[in-house]
Amino acid sequence: MTPPRFSLVKWYMDCVTDEGEAVILYCAEMLWRGIHVTYSSVLSTNEQTATTRSSMSSYRLVPTDELILVEIPRLKVSGKWQAAAAPLEHTVYESAAGSVVWNCVQPRASARVSVGERVLMGLGYAERLTLTLPPWQLPMRQLRWGRFVSPEESLAWIDWQGPYSTSLAVHNGKIREIVSASDSELRLNDGVLRMKESLPLRAGPLGSTVLPGAPALKRLLPTSLTNIEEQKWRSRGILEINDRQSLGWVIHEVVHWNL
Repeated sequence: MTPPRFSLVKWYMDCVTDEGEAVILYCAEMLWRGIHVTYSSVLSTNEQTATTRSSMSSYRLVPTDELILVEIPRLKVSGKWQAAAAPLEHTVYESAAGSVVWNCVQPRASARVSVGERVLMGLGYAERLTLTLPPWQLPMRQLRWGRFVSPEESLAWIDWQGPYSTSLAVHNGKIREIVSASDSELRLNDGVLRMKESLPLRAGPLGSTVLPGAPALKRLLPTSLTNIEEQKWRSRGILEINDRQSLGWVIHEVVHWNL
């Protein structure tokens, strides 16, 4: 029998102010077993705390080469990202069962996001992840992901470890080799990103951190997926590369597959 078609398109967009206040938006569409699901989420910081709200209601997302516009009425969120760096797309994983395509749509952007009555403006980042096989079937045990943005530089990375392993960084539109990755440092073949003054944004299994606002989605997904553990931070970043130093903000995470 032909297996049921699966597809997931997940948008990630963020904005960090000069002072380090952060907001992260997720917008996703999933098709599985003939069921079409939409999901959106907003994570925002206020002083030294972070809160997450989620919804399965519809949203509006309009991407062009230069501009991304987002509206999530149920969450009272809207945002605009103006590109300040060229995009880069890369196939992270591919097999007969499906693929994972990572598209850094806006590695560096000028962003403005409204969350209720609150408005945040600063540098931002936007990406689109496209999967054609279920995430609980990925040959993965640990994933590190992050993005660093400064007025001069952009850096995003994926470090995928498990039965299948791959790692790469995208620095100013060029793919770089990762030497090592940890919660506090990303070392490249020609530079290093150090992360300090980290603010925890989220920690725990996805079922309790991401899906409380989407109970129907939680019931639909396998327990193995909702038990995946994630830790996410916002940190100050110091990028030293090509004999120059750049200061900016980092959003980074580590995810453990407890299958």
